Amino acid sequence: MPRAPPLPRALRSWPSVKVVVTSGLLVTILWNLSCFLRPSEVSSKAPKPLVVLVWEWPSKDVPNISRDVCHELYSIAGCWITTEKQLLGQADVVVFPHTQLQAAKDRMPKERPPGQNWVWVSLESPSNTKALAGWNQTFNWVMTYRRDSDIFIPYGKLVPNQSATMNIPTKTNLVSWVISNYHRTQKRAEVYKNLSRYLHVNIYGKANKKPLCKDCLLPTTSKSKFYLAFENSIHQDYITEKLWRNSLMAGTVPVVLGPPRANYEQFVPADSFIHVDDFGSLEELATFLKTMNSSQYQQFFAWQKRYSVKLYADWRERICTICTAYPSLPRGHLYPSLESWF
Repeated sequence: MPRAPPLPRALRSWPSVKVVVTSGLLVTILWNLSCFLRPSEVSSKAPKPLVVLVWEWPSKDVPNISRDVCHELYSIAGCWITTEKQLLGQADVVVFPHTQLQAAKDRMPKERPPGQNWVWVSLESPSNTKALAGWNQTFNWVMTYRRDSDIFIPYGKLVPNQSATMNIPTKTNLVSWVISNYHRTQKRAEVYKNLSRYLHVNIYGKANKKPLCKDCLLPTTSKSKFYLAFENSIHQDYITEKLWRNSLMAGTVPVVLGPPRANYEQFVPADSFIHVDDFGSLEELATFLKTMNSSQYQQFFAWQKRYSVKLYADWRERICTICTAYPSLPRGHLYPSLESWF
C-alpha cells in the first residue's frame, strides 16, 4: 500500500500556531485593560487652552491673573487670560476696552496674526463713548451691556434661588438717590428737580458732598422705601448698577429713568420697579410714592421669592465669559463701522 503523503509543514505545526494566536489575544486584552484602568498614561494630550490677551486692563487696578483664574473663580475650564503683550502671536482673542483705546492708539498691534479675533469692549452708553469713527474694519466682535452684542456683559441679572422668602429692610425715609456726577443738561437732573417740588429726596454721593464708602452704600440706600435709579443717559439695554446694586440688592423699590418699561421687563419682573413714564406727571408719581400702603409696597418684593441679584463687578469674570461664548461666535466678520452699530 502506498504511503500517505506527508502533511504540509503549516498543518504539522498547528498546535504552535494556536499558542501564538492565543498569546497575542491575551496580550491585546491586557493592553486594552491597562488603558482602561490607567487612561491618564495613554490618553492624548489635553486640548490647548484658549488664550485671551487683554491689551489694556479696563480698570485702574490690575488684579492678579497669573493663576488659572477662570477655572478657580468661575469654573470656566480651558481659558487663560493674560496681559503680556509679548504673547500676541499665541493669543486666540485680543481684548481692547474702549476706555483705553484713545490713549493707547499708538501702541496698538501693527499686525493681526492669522485667525486671531479682536474684541471691542465698552460698558458706557453711546452718549459717553467718544471717538468711535476711527475704528472701522478693526474689530471682529463687540462686547457690551447690549443684548445684541456678540458677547453680552450686563451689569447684573436675576438668578433663581427658590428661597420663597422676602427680606425687606427697616425703612426710615421715603426716597434716596446716590449721584456722583450731576449735570443740569441731563434728563435725570431735570426729572429730579421737578420731582423734588413734591417730595423730599435724601441725596448722597460726591455731587452733594456726601460720598459713601463702598461698604456704606447698601446700608444707606436700604433705609429708603424707594430709590431713584436714574441712568445718566437713555439708551437701549443701558440698565446699570443703579438698578441692580443700589436698589434691588439693597432691598428698596427702584424708581427708574432709562429705556422704556418694556426694555426693563426683559431684565426684571414688571412688578419689581416703578417707571417714571408710568405717570402723566411727576406730581402724580410723588403722590403715588407718598400714599402707598404697606400691603401694596410689599408686592414689589415678590421677586425675592424666586430670584436673587447677581452683580457683574469683576472684570476677570467678564473677560472669562469670552471663553464660554467663543465656540458660537461668528468667524471672519469685521464691523465696518462701530459708530453705526453703537
